[in-house]
Amino acid sequence: MLEGKGLVKETDMAVKMQVEAMACASSALDLYDVSDCISISAHIKKEFDKRYGCGWQCVVGTNFGSFFTHSKGTFIYFGLETLNFLIFKGPSSSPSPVS
Repeated sequence: MLEGKGLVKETDMAVKMQVEAMACASSALDLYDVSDCISISAHIKKEFDKRYGCGWQCVVGTNFGSFFTHSKGTFIYFGLETLNFLIFKGPSSSPSPVS
């Protein structure tokens, strides 16, 4: 497990979930090379899907932009080691009724 703490840059998650997000990211960094951002993000996404239900998204890298809509209380953006992590759950939406 990495000794360094993550730096939360923006979030609306509960503190417990924030801690779990950073622990999951740290665990992924122990399993995969820091340059393998696809495997790192897949690991985090799958863990959050297992813990909190399907629909989670994860972006990992050093330089990226984003614009998205998320379910309230499911967003975190933080830095850990040399990488940035964006984790969120997409909004639930019902299909519009067809007339």
